[in-house]
Amino acid sequence: MSQAGLYVVATPIGNLEDISYRAVRILTEADLVAAEDTRHSRVLLSHYNISTPMQAVHEHNETQVTGQILERITNGEAVALISDAGTPLISDPGYRLVQAAREANLPVHVVPGPSAVTAALSVAGLPPDRFAFEGFLPSKTSARRKKLESLGRETRTLVFFESSHRIEDSIDDMSKAFGGQRLAAVCRELTKKFETVLRAPLTEISEQLAQDKNQTRGEFVVVVDGFEGSEDEALSNAYSMAKALLEFLPASQAARVAAKLNDVPRRKVYQMLGA
Repeated sequence: MSQAGLYVVATPIGNLEDISYRAVRILTEADLVAAEDTRHSRVLLSHYNISTPMQAVHEHNETQVTGQILERITNGEAVALISDAGTPLISDPGYRLVQAAREANLPVHVVPGPSAVTAALSVAGLPPDRFAFEGFLPSKTSARRKKLESLGRETRTLVFFESSHRIEDSIDDMSKAFGGQRLAAVCRELTKKFETVLRAPLTEISEQLAQDKNQTRGEFVVVVDGFEGSEDEALSNAYSMAKALLEFLPASQAARVAAKLNDVPRRKVYQMLGA
């Protein structure tokens, strides 16, 4: 049997075969499985004939149930923490529970495995050695654009999660913030039946999503190349200038002036303005 403690267990992000022998053992031997959604996780546990009792631990009740779970660990029980998919805490609940267990000097063990972040980086064909994981972008347009603009000069590869009903808007906003020629990869439904990876400049990805609505369905990890200066910097400067000029000039003229002053193609600046 597993020793008392909290076990942070990674579970498949899609394909149920992507689970380690150790994870199955820990989930089987644990006294309790703390799951983000017990109905969702029951499918996984049933697939491996695991009958361990479950308790829901999600963003709405994590603070309330943390004390109960820590008490069970203190009394000698093993608790396995899982999320709906992938590694817990990474854009998923669990941080408060792990933090509280550490502060109480209770054992916390990691059972590593699937992660949508590393899975996407491994197939995107973009530099994986230095990256910044930004999770989900803000749902409101203005906040999303502001966040993306703040990342415009980030030299590390950028990784985002996105939902099906915002993927097109987010890619369009990335194109404006980073420049339409910035290389990116949209990884959809990783490890699942309809897995696809669209790798192209952001403007081309926008066109592909508009032309094939099947590519807007499912769960997404978006990987974007980091800022490299040169044309990226010139386009970014031209876009900022054109935005300011919109107060005084039509979009076509604003794009023409900004493009000329920054020595970049007018068409690209015009496209970034969404005109």
